[in-house]
Amino acid sequence: MKNTSSAVRNKIGLGLLAAAFAFLMGAIAVALYQERHTPANPGDTQQVARGKAVYTQHCAACHGTILEGQPNWREKLPTGRVPAPPHDASGHTWHHPDSVLFGITKHGLVPGKYAPPKYESDMPAFSGKLSDEEIWAVLAYLKSTWPDKIRAAQAEITRDGARR
Repeated sequence: MKNTSSAVRNKIGLGLLAAAFAFLMGAIAVALYQERHTPANPGDTQQVARGKAVYTQHCAACHGTILEGQPNWREKLPTGRVPAPPHDASGHTWHHPDSVLFGITKHGLVPGKYAPPKYESDMPAFSGKLSDEEIWAVLAYLKSTWPDKIRAAQAEITRDGARR
């Protein structure tokens, strides 16, 4: 009887080990897939069209109808804050990985996370207004407007950010 319960425990242990290994392999596969396939796809014409509509409705008032940003966007306003930056190739949006762009759009420009500590910004959080899919669509739209060289550089930044 003692040998039978030991054999059962060994089989259960091996089963649990196999399940843990399968879970780990699945998690690694998902992580590798996501590293190469961001939800913001500038080649997806439907996503880009949706993103343009969402951008026009929720973002263009500050960031410009043609992604140009507000005038003198690098100079502080009397409030100490800076105007909304452009999202075209002339701005710095493409210098950030997709995860950061998504986070800033969803949560706002959070000091200590997406901005220096105590930084104040007029960038609102869109978590209660836009779905994650709408945010990714806006990012796909922005990326679709960038020249190939800048889009490739930003994709590399996104891949590097996913490796950290």
